[in-house]
Amino acid sequence: MAFVERYPFESRMVRYCFAVAFLALGAGGLFGVIQALHRTGIYRGFIANQDYYTILTGHGVLLVLVFTTFFIAGLFLWAVTDSLDTPVASEWTTKLWFRLMLLGTLLAGTAILGGLTDLVPVSADVLFTFYAPLAAHPIFYIGAALIIVGSWVAGINYFRTFFSWRQDNADARIPLRTFMVLVTMLMWFIATMGVAVEVVFFLIPWSLGLISQVDPLLTRTLFWFFGHPVVYFWLMPAYLVWYTILPKLAGGRLFSDGLARIVFVLFLLLSTPVGFHHQYVDPGIPEGFKFVAMTNTMFLLLPSLLTAFTVVASIEHGARQRGGTGLLGWLKALPWDNPAFSASALAGLMFAAGGFSGMINAGMNINYLVHNTLWVPGHFHLTVGTAAALTFMGISYWLVPQVTGRPLGLRSWASAQPFVWFIGMVLMSNAMHRAGLAGVPRRTAVPQYEGFEYVSAYGSYAEMRIQIALGGVLLFVSLLMFLAVMWDTYMNPKGGRLTVNSELPAALSGPEASPKVLDNLWLWAGIAVLLVVLAYGLPLASLVGDGLFDPGSAPVPAWLAGLLG
Repeated sequence: MAFVERYPFESRMVRYCFAVAFLALGAGGLFGVIQALHRTGIYRGFIANQDYYTILTGHGVLLVLVFTTFFIAGLFLWAVTDSLDTPVASEWTTKLWFRLMLLGTLLAGTAILGGLTDLVPVSADVLFTFYAPLAAHPIFYIGAALIIVGSWVAGINYFRTFFSWRQDNADARIPLRTFMVLVTMLMWFIATMGVAVEVVFFLIPWSLGLISQVDPLLTRTLFWFFGHPVVYFWLMPAYLVWYTILPKLAGGRLFSDGLARIVFVLFLLLSTPVGFHHQYVDPGIPEGFKFVAMTNTMFLLLPSLLTAFTVVASIEHGARQRGGTGLLGWLKALPWDNPAFSASALAGLMFAAGGFSGMINAGMNINYLVHNTLWVPGHFHLTVGTAAALTFMGISYWLVPQVTGRPLGLRSWASAQPFVWFIGMVLMSNAMHRAGLAGVPRRTAVPQYEGFEYVSAYGSYAEMRIQIALGGVLLFVSLLMFLAVMWDTYMNPKGGRLTVNSELPAALSGPEASPKVLDNLWLWAGIAVLLVVLAYGLPLASLVGDGLFDPGSAPVPAWLAGLLG
C-alpha cells in the first residue's frame, strides 16, 4: 500500500512542508540570479546598489534557513513514520511545529522585503549571518527564533514517535533512517543553543531598545557556534538519502549499515566544536582555541571519506547488478535517466569538490588568503547549494509522488533538470573560486573599481564575471524546470498509475553486524556536549567576563534611534 494511503495525515504534512520549501526555493533563487547579474555588472536594472544587501539577505535566509528547514522537517517526518511503520506520536504537535515555523518565516520575510518597499516600515539587511553590529527590525529576530523553536518541537515529536515504537520493540535495533533522524536532531538541539541565546537574550532586547548595547564579538561567537554545525544540518539529511535511497535507485543495496551509523555518530561528536574556524581573523579569540577548531574541522574529513567509500561501493554494487562491467564501465550501467538518481549522484560528486575547498577554509594559514573573498560563496554553493539543494530536489522526484498519490509530471524536464543545475554550478562555482584567489571580495554590490583590474594566473576577472552570470542564469533556469515539475505533479488530478516502488532493500551488511553501543544515543549526546564545553567553555567565559554590555559594544539600532528621534 502506498505511503499516502497508509499515513494520510503524515503525507499531508509532508506535502505542506515541501510546498513551503519550494516557494522559499523559488523566491530565494530569484534573488540569487538578480545578485549574480548585478554584482557582475551584466545587468543592474533590477535593483539599486543600496538594495543589493536586502536581496542578499533574502537569498541567504530563504534558502539556507527556510527552504532547508521545511524540507528537512518533511523528509524526516516521512523517514521516521515509514521506517518505524507507525503514525506520528502527536498530530497536534505536528501541526504546532509547522505553524510556528510558518509564522516565523512570514515575520522574517516581512522584515526582509520591507527593505525593498516603503509600504512596511521594517527592514533586515543583516545578511544570513545575523550578529551585531548590524541590526534588523525585531520581527526579523522573532521570526528567526520561531523557525528554530518550531524545528525543536518537530525534533521532540520525532523522538516521541520513536519512544512509542520502542515500547513494543524493546530489543530491536533502531531502523537506520530513524537513527539518522534522531542523531541529526540531537546535533541540531546542541548547535542551536548558541544562536538561541544570541537572538533571545541579546538581539531581540537590543532591537527593542530594552538594552542599549551588545558585545559584537560575543554575538558573533554565539552565531558561529551554530553557523558551522548548520551546514551538517543541511548535509546529514542528504546523507540519509545517499545511504538509504540512492543505492536502491542504482539497483543495489547499501554496503554497510554499521558504517552509516558510525558516520552519523562522528558528525554528532565533531560538528559543533569547530565554529572558531570562521573566526580566524577575529583578534578577540585566543589563537590556541582557533587551532583546536582547525584540528576538529580536519577530523570531520573522516566521516566524509567514509561516506565516499560506502556510497560509491553501494552504487557500484547496484550498477554491477544491472550488468555493469569493467573498472569504470559500470558507471554507464547506472540509471542516469532517472532524475532522482542523477540529481543525488551529481550532488555527491559536487560535494567532493566542496570538501576539497572546505579543507582550504579550515586551514588557518591559507584561510587568511581567501577568508573574505568570493572563494567562500564558491565553496558553500557546492555544499548547501548543490550537495544539499540538488539532493533535495532530486529525491523530491521520488518522494513527492508517494506523498501525493500522483505520478511525476513533466518527466522529460525532470530528467534534464539535474544536468542543467550541475553545468550551471560548475561554471559559477569555478569562477567564484578563481575570483577569490584573485582577491575579489564577497558581500559587495559593486566589486569593480575604476582604473583597476583584478589580475590572476587563473584568468581575467572579466571572463570570470561572465562565467558567474552565465552559471547563475543556468541555475535559475534549472530551478524553474524543477518548480514546473513539482507544480505539474501537485496539480495532477488523482488517478493514473503510480510507478514508484518505495520499499528499501536491506543493507549487504546489516545492523546486526555492528555493535549495539552505536544505538546508545544518550551516550553519544553526552560526549558531544562534553566536547562542546571543552572547545567553547573558556572562550565564552572570557567573553562574558569582559562584560556583556561594555562601552565598546554596538549602539542602539538605527531604526530605533530614528524612531526615538
